[in-house]
Amino acid sequence: MSLRLPTPTEFPAFPFKPYDIQSDLMRQVYDSIEDHKVAIMESPTGTGKTLSLLCSSLTWLKDEQCRARNGKLDLPGASDAAPDWVLAQTIDRRRRQLEAEEIEYAQRLADARKREAQLRRLARGHVRKKPGGDQEAAFLPDGDADEETSNISPAVLALMRKLQQGPASQDSEKEPTCTKIYYASRTHSQLSQVLHELHKLKIKLNVALPDASEAHQSRALGKRSATVIDEDENVEGSGPRAVSLGSRKQLCIHERLREKVGDLDEACRQMLGEKGKKRCPHLPTVEEETRMLDLRDQILATPKDVEDLFHIGQAADVCPYFGSRRAIPQAQLVLLPYNLLLQKTAREALGIDLTNQVVIIDEGHNLTSTLLSLSTTRLPMRTLANARHQLSIYMSRFRNRLSTMHSLHLKRLMNLLDALAKYAEEWRDEQLKPKAEQGRRGPDTEVMTSGELMQKLGRKAEGINLLEVEKYLRESKIARKISGYSVKELENAAGQDKVKLTKIARLANTTPPLHAVESFIMALTTASEDGRVTFSMVDGQVEIKYQHLNPATHFQEVIEVARSVILAGGTMSPMSDVVNQLFSGLPKERLVTFSCGHIIPESNLQTLVMRKGPRGGELQFKFQQRGDDAVLAELGQILLNFASIVPAGMVVFVPSYGFLHAVTEKWKTGGVLDKLNAKKKVFSEPQDSTQVETVLRDYAATIRSPSEQEGKKRGALLFAVVGAKLSEGLNFTDDLARAVIIVGLPFANLGSPELKERMSYVNRLEQRRLAAGGTRLPGAKDAGTELYENMCMNAVNQSIGRAIRHRGDWAALILVDCRYASPRIREKLPKWIESGTIITETFGQAMKELGKFYRNKREAVPTTG
Repeated sequence: MSLRLPTPTEFPAFPFKPYDIQSDLMRQVYDSIEDHKVAIMESPTGTGKTLSLLCSSLTWLKDEQCRARNGKLDLPGASDAAPDWVLAQTIDRRRRQLEAEEIEYAQRLADARKREAQLRRLARGHVRKKPGGDQEAAFLPDGDADEETSNISPAVLALMRKLQQGPASQDSEKEPTCTKIYYASRTHSQLSQVLHELHKLKIKLNVALPDASEAHQSRALGKRSATVIDEDENVEGSGPRAVSLGSRKQLCIHERLREKVGDLDEACRQMLGEKGKKRCPHLPTVEEETRMLDLRDQILATPKDVEDLFHIGQAADVCPYFGSRRAIPQAQLVLLPYNLLLQKTAREALGIDLTNQVVIIDEGHNLTSTLLSLSTTRLPMRTLANARHQLSIYMSRFRNRLSTMHSLHLKRLMNLLDALAKYAEEWRDEQLKPKAEQGRRGPDTEVMTSGELMQKLGRKAEGINLLEVEKYLRESKIARKISGYSVKELENAAGQDKVKLTKIARLANTTPPLHAVESFIMALTTASEDGRVTFSMVDGQVEIKYQHLNPATHFQEVIEVARSVILAGGTMSPMSDVVNQLFSGLPKERLVTFSCGHIIPESNLQTLVMRKGPRGGELQFKFQQRGDDAVLAELGQILLNFASIVPAGMVVFVPSYGFLHAVTEKWKTGGVLDKLNAKKKVFSEPQDSTQVETVLRDYAATIRSPSEQEGKKRGALLFAVVGAKLSEGLNFTDDLARAVIIVGLPFANLGSPELKERMSYVNRLEQRRLAAGGTRLPGAKDAGTELYENMCMNAVNQSIGRAIRHRGDWAALILVDCRYASPRIREKLPKWIESGTIITETFGQAMKELGKFYRNKREAVPTTG
């Protein structure tokens, strides 16, 4: 008998009859998980991607539970010679035992739901006390350096530490775990939407004990209806045990700590080491462990987002940050933001073990940029100077209390910072010299490997082992200790001066200087080939930056241990870019790619490539031509023609803010902007993010409101920038975007030293692969050029994806640049868009195709108001 789970033909947990593309996607996800695959899934926005991912993965988890339960019923050592009735009785007894365990656990969760309801009711009149402060001893470094010089034997020291920790909780020693799904997305708001979709599923993974009174209690306390079991529902089981993970900043319920705008993480850690009244009152002691276990069960009883966790933690007067961590082992679905999944230090801190678990990464088109961002560290000269100052004061203040080993490590650290500061100052002085005083002016930016940097630092840095420095910083937590001590000293010196205290509070809210130093040193310890150190002038001061060039480095740790990794997004094209950057070393047999079509009928989408403008010349909006008056005038004429036939809203994406400002200023003086405003009211994306919501609200209101002169809806035109605030995460549904127009190709600045290094890096990797017998795909250019083009088309695809948000939606997508006609560029579009693209040879043909599309829509589908 095969142990492989068969692919389901149907998914009963789906809340309605799925479209064919949804069924195809769910089967592909199910198979990928079962077969231990790494999968790249593209499912356009509006096709129910999140719901399909949850349904398929949780269906697999349910089937996996059945397989595991049956495995437990296959008793090891059972003799085939035993009578059938003996085997039957043994299996039946084992089955009843497993069922009893499940019922017992379900009862615990049911009781937890009752306690949660009671706590919410009592929380209204609950008054929380504010705890006291801490002492100077808390700022001494952690670690065993003192023990190294002690005469006490290691065995006795280990016994002493064990006794100091107190009796361990039996529950924590026997903490059960289970197969789980880690579902990651960019933001907590996106994860809250995942929970919203989860409540739609009709899937029961666990035994449940429904109680009508619980539903009444929850409603009475204002609990959102999605998390309530309806008293009329015949519940045979409950949904997955889920937990959302957040940061201390989001989940801390200690009022005094939250009021202090300093380093909340360090303040929390300091309180954990205190005893008695100085200890955090919201973290139960070992003797009160049942309070933490109660909160853990309440978290698992019903799915909650981070806001829910904060409120239930307040009601229970137990820390929800640690409560959510305690819930991870027994959770079946863990929701977490990217950084908690992708950073090894974060996973270790939370106790996350991905071994043989399922990982789903939604909004996967952001993964590469996120990985590169997480591994990029910046160290401005001012920050370095502050770090040296704080370290100097600390060493002077604690010199008589530091062990020999701690003193030695801190002196090495100071030598390293002195050498780094000296080189940065010399480099800055060279940049600031007038040209006449320089024999040869140095470059505005200097790029080097970490090994080359250490050589440039001179004799003071010779013999310093960066790995040892990094290990000491990590284990002693000295960066946090010194920063905490510095802030405390400033507060003491300020006394009651409110102005000074306000400045100190603002300073404490920034990243502590030594944290930035620690991050930079940790980055330098990675492979020299995979990273570059850049010196540049930013706002008049030197900025030292470490840039990791290989996004796959840290993600490889996830791929190697997880059972399956699903990378999903609305626009994952071009998929070759994802494969090359993240999975180039993965065996081909383990990688699966899948791109499904859209749920809309073909008649609801019109995609055009415009090669020529009204004057008959080829349209090319290259960087050098974007200031050409003739080119800008022709673009204005194109948009005036479009505005005459496009109903309601029209969104025009341009390559940059610089281009947007140049074109609007030119059109103001030439009268083009007034002509556009006469046809559709014109809005522009603001650079100030605080103004975005106002612009969008006014844009939508204009589209829905009739014109004063005609009593008809003339609509609106919104200029936006590719890759900026409006190109991702926003929905221009229905009348908000009956046309999305992309002007030009938004290529990145080739003069950027960072981009040059990345392109050079991928070219070196490709050359090695070709030298080892590898091949280049037919028609492909060198790896650097492919990377450059793919970065551009990734941004274009995200902008295109703002329209067409549901089955009944319709719009035209217009690509205004002759370069889009190139097969190389066009094949990088999502397949559901590229397959129906029409390349127009003349402007007249483009207008004719658009006119026919909108006439058909007026006849078939009335415009949504």
